[in-house]
Amino acid sequence: MLFFMTMKQKIMTLLLLCLPMAMTAAKTEDDARAVFEKAYDQIFKSDGCTFKYNVNLVGLYKTSGTIWYKGEKNKFHDAKVDSWSDGETMYMVYRKKKTVEIYNPKSDKADKYKSKFKFTLDDFTYKMEDQGDNLLITLKQKKGVKGTVKEAKALIVKETLAPVSIRIKVLFFWANIKITDFSNDRLPDSFFDFPKSRYKDYKMVDKRK
Repeated sequence: MLFFMTMKQKIMTLLLLCLPMAMTAAKTEDDARAVFEKAYDQIFKSDGCTFKYNVNLVGLYKTSGTIWYKGEKNKFHDAKVDSWSDGETMYMVYRKKKTVEIYNPKSDKADKYKSKFKFTLDDFTYKMEDQGDNLLITLKQKKGVKGTVKEAKALIVKETLAPVSIRIKVLFFWANIKITDFSNDRLPDSFFDFPKSRYKDYKMVDKRK
């Protein structure tokens, strides 16, 4: 039949044949992003979120601890540091040095690694794979985007969308983050208030300037 068609008709026919595949691919990517956003929101847009983490940046940087989130508020505890942030002010307590450093939580100075992991959801393409009880969502940076995060692989529980692990490619290096004991429990705002009286004997260093 294609033999008797004009060139224009052949091109239109091929385009129509390819259209369902293109629509399916778009839908699959939209579905992957929608699932990723739901998992993302469980951490960063919930009324309370708690989990334990273990971070390994290709042997260059390792840490583990527990973190709590509520919107822009967060608190974390690891082997060396305790931190409280009410969204306006961040206090980082270095127990060994008996020092409290005060930061603007929106500043990269609060964490030298923070700026390396910044990204915007629109900067990536999305792909989702079924892995038994889990889903693997792969994010790849779009062409022309200048962010440091080039790729990410998020493994989440299929039923609850709770995170299991995240691999993030930062420039040429991979950071591996394992997550355990994830829960969404409502946390009061007061939970993120810095307990000044507990550290009255510590040296206070204001880094907000």
